[in-house]
Amino acid sequence: MARAANAAIADAGVARGEVDGILVGYSTAMPHLMLASVLAEHLGIQPGYAHAVQMGGATGCGMVMLARLLVASGQCNAVLVVGGENRLTGQRSRDDVIQTLAQVGHPVYEVPYGTTIPGYYALLASQYMHRYGLTEADLAEMAVLMRDHAAAHPDAQFRDPITVDDVMASRPIAEPLKLLDCCPISDGSQAVLVTRPGLGRTGPVIAGTGQAHMAQHLSMMTDIDDMGAARSAQQAFGEAGLTVRDVGVLGVYDSFTITVTMLLEEIGFSARGAAPAEAKAGRYGTGGLALNTHGGLLSYGHPGVAGGMAHLAEVVAQMRGEAGARQKAEVPEVGFVHGDGGVLSAHVSLVLTAEE
Repeated sequence: MARAANAAIADAGVARGEVDGILVGYSTAMPHLMLASVLAEHLGIQPGYAHAVQMGGATGCGMVMLARLLVASGQCNAVLVVGGENRLTGQRSRDDVIQTLAQVGHPVYEVPYGTTIPGYYALLASQYMHRYGLTEADLAEMAVLMRDHAAAHPDAQFRDPITVDDVMASRPIAEPLKLLDCCPISDGSQAVLVTRPGLGRTGPVIAGTGQAHMAQHLSMMTDIDDMGAARSAQQAFGEAGLTVRDVGVLGVYDSFTITVTMLLEEIGFSARGAAPAEAKAGRYGTGGLALNTHGGLLSYGHPGVAGGMAHLAEVVAQMRGEAGARQKAEVPEVGFVHGDGGVLSAHVSLVLTAEE
């Protein structure tokens, strides 16, 4: 986390002493009771505001939304937002991590039956596929797209190309989801700095934000067509005065192939049942809407909170024209980032625009 934080501070052109707020995402590898304070001390920063946040996969976007509010209110001038952990190589075993994550399930109606995060999403996938006529091969297109994008990112965890046949042949994890339909367990960290206008390097502006929380537990959700993603996105677009048609680059949570499929379709970037076919046709490539051009959680990697924050970092890189081999030919002026926590439980949306 310190390495990412130091890089973000240097990139922003802000003096270390000017950082007066710090937000840190939870860590399963280091569940410290005062993680924000510990990191601030380690960095040599004495902030006027320090806060650790827990929103599952929506934590990164949620922290950025909070950072914006802190700056807008005058509470802070520069808020450092950090997520990271050694989820793969830390002190805990893989099985222990899997069991910890499974606790997002209902303690009475879900957890006692032994399900896991892939199991929860597999249930969603089965119902969604049935309703909209999608197949397992359709979902595989999303994994192929993410791997294609990851091939151009030097820091991606998995860069070797894969095909739909490769996804279909990978071992079952929780049917209908197979190994390559699922994100890996990873190490990594991400950090961003949210500042008041005029402080440090110029960059994209947070033009709109939104949240929605329909239900925490899968067994308590009543409508798979209204999981909260559209409500969250509509708030963000409404505040920004924009729509999905204005977006040039996307960062959308993709913990599983079904996750990104459902989110794209609920928010309105694709019609119901159409996202995988449109991915195959190139709509979400760098010549189109440029979705998760770093490779997303499915291939770039998923180190907890930092996994969702990587979507934001990539959108910012694209909007700055600094994405290297992954860069869109025309630098996007509007970006959209969406984080999902739990089992499509917590939703946070961010709309970014070019500097005002």
